[in-house]
Parts: sequence; structure tokens; C-alpha cells
Amino acid sequence: MEYVITGHVTGANKGIGYGIVKGLAEQIHNGIIYLTGNFLRISQRANIYKNCKSDLLPSLIVARNVSLGEAALKKVLEELGQKRQSEVKFHQLDITDKSSIQKLADYLNKEHDGLDVLVNNAGFAFKHAATEPAEEQARVTIGVNYEGTKQVCDILFPLIRTGGSNFVIVDRVVNVASQMGLLLHGRYSEEIITKMSNPSITVAEIEQFCKDYIKACVDNKRKERGYPESAYCVSKTAVSVLTFIQARELKSRNIVVNACCPGYVNTDMTSHKGSLTIEEGADTPIYLATLEKDEPCGQFVYLRRPIDFVAKKSIF
Repeated sequence: MEYVITGHVTGANKGIGYGIVKGLAEQIHNGIIYLTGNFLRISQRANIYKNCKSDLLPSLIVARNVSLGEAALKKVLEELGQKRQSEVKFHQLDITDKSSIQKLADYLNKEHDGLDVLVNNAGFAFKHAATEPAEEQARVTIGVNYEGTKQVCDILFPLIRTGGSNFVIVDRVVNVASQMGLLLHGRYSEEIITKMSNPSITVAEIEQFCKDYIKACVDNKRKERGYPESAYCVSKTAVSVLTFIQARELKSRNIVVNACCPGYVNTDMTSHKGSLTIEEGADTPIYLATLEKDEPCGQFVYLRRPIDFVAKKSIF
């Protein structure tokens, strides 16, 4: 019986995630690729902040618009046509809701007895002209991008099958991050860079890093305490460092984990100012999700090449 590869892409109703699903369905033969999307209404941001129950992260209220996901599924199937090599399905998911993630996990376990490829693409960013207070932007952005991603990993990782050399594509986890999360000299203080680049860093230290940033926002002292202004930068730094920890912890199961920057892509998140197409932005995540070797692993990858996470300047 032929082995069926099961893949899952979050934040895939549009943009880069949509491109990743489309590319995986073209490249993985006889697999099943799940498309899920987060649908965050702008009008709900105030409620998100008001419902905060944690000193770090809010209890997020995310619109669960199933019709948008179903529309995305219909569109991708039409665009793929005869190029489709794998089945594509939609499943509802809110990455900030543990019960929603657990429902997905239960479904994958029941229907497929596990998971092979996980691409954590779902993310959120306030626009540059956003007028929400810095603390609110920090809690919401970190809540979605870091804590949401971490929750998905915590619940789905037990389902990821132990990798090996028996299959053309062994098990892969790809966390879509950003060059804005690089530990740049001048973006962060040297003290923070040293702490966050420590090979032995723990998840608890990442969460303290996030808490300290939120406190700096409250006190209006981000620069003085060695942080960038942007909550998005901080959230993506946290995601990338989490990736390095995950790679270390999953190595014994032969599961390859990497973070990547898709580039400056023409999507809603960049207000369509990006120079890359969605297909170009999806290329590196797809490459990492379909690696036929066990490396790179535990790396930050851009344009299919590992780059230094601690750097002097941005990559574009």
C-alpha cells in the first residue's frame, strides 16, 4: 500500500499560505494537504485587548469564517486543475484557540493517524499607520504570531510521525518567520542578542523576552531597554528562536524543523508593496517542507539558503 503524506498549512486562505498549499499540491504525489485560515476582523481588535486574561497574552477572539476557507479551497482546486498531484481539503482552525487546535488534532489522528508536514504560516501585523496603543499592538501581535504558533506546535507535534529514510519526503516542520525577526546589531541591545542567541535558551526565556517587551511598551521605554519599536519584529524573533529549540528537541525523532523568511511579498500584510509574487514568496517554505535530506535543520533560511540569525544588517 502506498504511503500517503499528510500536510497541513495554517493561514492558507490567501497570500503566501495559499501559495504554499498550491505548491505542495503540485509537488507531493498522492498526498493530502489541509488548508486552514485565520480570519481576524479589524473591528474585533478592541475586544481582543479588553479580554486579555494574561500578563503576556490576550484571550483572542478570532472570527471563524468557514465560508472564506471553503472559497479558498474552491479557488485553489480550480487553479490547480490537472497539475494537482495531491488532494486538497479545508479544515477550520483558530490558532489562538486551544479547543479549535485540539479539534483539528483529533480529526487528523482519526482520519490519518498522524501528520507528516506542518507549515506554520498564520500571522498578523498591524499596519504602519495603526493608532492602537503600543501595549495593545504588542499583546495582540505576540498573541497571534508567537503564542498561536506555539499552541499549534504543542498540540500537533505529538501527531507528527517519526521521520526516517523510508519515504521520499520525511517529516518536516516549517515556521514562516521574517527577516524583521533577525537579531540585528542596532535593532536589539547586545545583552538581548547574547541572551536570545544562546544555543541553550529555553521556552521560558523566550516568554520572558516577550513579557519584558510588553512591559517596555507599557512604560514607553522600548528603545531604552534594548528593543525595537515594532511588535511584529519581536514576535518573529520569538518564533525563530522557538524554531531552534524545536529542532533540538525533535532531532531524536528525525523531524526536521526550520524557520524561514519568504521575502517581501505582494500581499495584504505588506499593503501590496512587496516586490515578490506569492509564488516566489512560497518557494522557500515549499522547499523546506519537501526536503529530501535531513538538512538544513534548525536554521533560518532565505531564498533556500541558511543565513546568520545574528547579523549586522537586514537581508533586503
